[in-house]
Amino acid sequence: MRVVIAGAGAVGSSIARELHAHGHEVSVVESRADAAARSDLAGARTVLGDATDLGVLRRAGALGADVLVAATGDDRANLVASLLARSEFGVGRTVARVNNPLNDWLFDESWGVDVAVSTPSIMTALVEEAVESGDLVRLLRLEAGGAALTEFRIPSGHWLRGRRVGTVSWPAAAPLVAIVRDGAPRSSTPDEVLEESDELFFLADAEAEGALRRLLVG
Repeated sequence: MRVVIAGAGAVGSSIARELHAHGHEVSVVESRADAAARSDLAGARTVLGDATDLGVLRRAGALGADVLVAATGDDRANLVASLLARSEFGVGRTVARVNNPLNDWLFDESWGVDVAVSTPSIMTALVEEAVESGDLVRLLRLEAGGAALTEFRIPSGHWLRGRRVGTVSWPAAAPLVAIVRDGAPRSSTPDEVLEESDELFFLADAEAEGALRRLLVG
């Protein structure tokens, strides 16, 4: 997979190292020469320039990229880079970092953003996940299709305990995509028997999320 990353700061560099270690072809765009020089990109290609500039993105390989990750510390730059990647280069998937939670509403399909990642939102979700077994927790918003990745941990005494996946009337627009038990993923096939403390992961839009909450939480 070919990936272009905008931003060689701590976030962008970390993503670049992970992707390169997994065998992906990675180019990193950074406008600050000192930041580019300091970054340990572990073999990823570095392009010096502004990720909101068409020529710079072209030099970074955006035309043939599968994914663009906008990971700078500037929300405006992340939005523009995502929009250019989608509209000018036809990049199939864009992931954008949201630095200021007040700007979260901007990061949608109109700006070419498929997945908006807000660190405060993720931290909040992780805190809620840790303390609120039995509640439905939104982990990640996916702008494509307006869906969100949500998680439900089966609490003690819940009616799901001992039920087979196929016997539950899940909302049609909220498919169960994964089950995690004791830290390990398990099959979500109809015959899988659910257990206490299982973590269930769903992809659901807002309406289906409400139906899920009524089904699981009451």
